[in-house]
Amino acid sequence: MSKVILICGKIASGKSFYADKIKIKEKAVILNTDELTFALFDNEQGDKYEHRANRANNYLMKKAVELIKAECNVILDWGFWTKKQRNEITEYFNSKNINVEWHYIDIKDDLWEENIDERNKKVESGKGGSDFYVDEGLKKKVLNKFEKPSKDEIDVWYCFERK
Repeated sequence: MSKVILICGKIASGKSFYADKIKIKEKAVILNTDELTFALFDNEQGDKYEHRANRANNYLMKKAVELIKAECNVILDWGFWTKKQRNEITEYFNSKNINVEWHYIDIKDDLWEENIDERNKKVESGKGGSDFYVDEGLKKKVLNKFEKPSKDEIDVWYCFERK
């Protein structure tokens, strides 16, 4: 039976890297909010980002259900920063009899800072793709809002390490 893999982690923690790493093994399609909002609105969204991201997430959840019913595994790569979000999306898929598998990207603070610096350099050089620049305000927002999951919430606990 097909499943949805939900990737939880802070911005620039390596979620997309991890999703790319497991998509072939899982025979899965990756649905990524940032890719969708970038394709539609570019990265210059300002205060409209959250509203657009929420709408994109709702759309991608519906597409995930369609893909799973077509017997395709789906990876949702968009962070799931709060326990409330994680509970709501688990409930959503459970109500549709869809298997849910949670993956968490655990990253040490110093490596996270390196990832942010590397990401910002790519964005500044025009090679960031759908990534957006992480300034101090966004970093502070992440640190204030992100709720690290407990071990009992997560099926696969991945420790991100630079190779």
